[in-house]
Amino acid sequence: MTVTKDDCPVIFHDNFILSKDNGTVFERRVTELSLSEFLCYGPQREAGKEGKSLLRKSKDGKIVEWNVETDDSLCTLQEAFEQVDPSLGFNIELKFDDHIVYDQDSLNRVLQAILKVVFGYAKDRPIIFSSFQPDAALLIRKLQDKYPVFFLTNGGTEIFYDVRRNSLEEAIKVCLEGGLQGIVSEVKGVFRNPGAVTKIKDSKLSLLTYGKLNNVGEAVYMQHLMGIDGVIVDLVQEITEAVSDLIKPSNAGEEEEESLSQLDGIGKLKTKPQFSQQELSFLLKLIPELIQI
Repeated sequence: MTVTKDDCPVIFHDNFILSKDNGTVFERRVTELSLSEFLCYGPQREAGKEGKSLLRKSKDGKIVEWNVETDDSLCTLQEAFEQVDPSLGFNIELKFDDHIVYDQDSLNRVLQAILKVVFGYAKDRPIIFSSFQPDAALLIRKLQDKYPVFFLTNGGTEIFYDVRRNSLEEAIKVCLEGGLQGIVSEVKGVFRNPGAVTKIKDSKLSLLTYGKLNNVGEAVYMQHLMGIDGVIVDLVQEITEAVSDLIKPSNAGEEEEESLSQLDGIGKLKTKPQFSQQELSFLLKLIPELIQI
């Protein structure tokens, strides 16, 4: 979630939008576009109208084609509220550029624009806010107390200038000092430092994870055993089925009801672990050795 230069919250994954014209690639920061300019990219709503082509920059810096199974026109946060089933919850990630230092006024302007739409159109929809930008996470909590706020972190798998972003321990400090409700960590950061899960729980914070490993059923099940509250996955149905297959009934002759509730790609784990504490302790010591950071 980001905001255009004319203060309209729009849904887009990246900080920059790329397009090709006559063989030349053009890159523009989304926050420097007006809403009308932003909506000119990709498929258009008007029949017969062609939008500007879309490209993406991969993590290694390569420019790649915009390749998706099903494509649609770009949209605003207001339109998402109006057109998506109201029973479906939203995880609104507040996106800011890692390479920009934001002052309080800039953060306030962006967050106020987002809150104006949320308060006007969210109604009773379940919502959480999350952000990698610690000051944005702290400010959105000060500006409202209706919706929970989670601090996003790489959990130490990447190092940033802002030390608050460099470990789960620092993330706990941010949450406790700012009254946030929980942490969303890169799953490898948790597997590398499983002892932090206990610290997070003792701090009365919720813990969710994201990352490619969450598309592996065994990795998700292991997190359930560790006491992690939920996972953000791409393949919701596939992972739900895979984890269900891994869960064994607590009694040989009885089927225990096991399920994953789903909220906008977030699965909340509800089952009881089947390992003894000694077995689980061994696994937690083994996992960091198996994960390559």
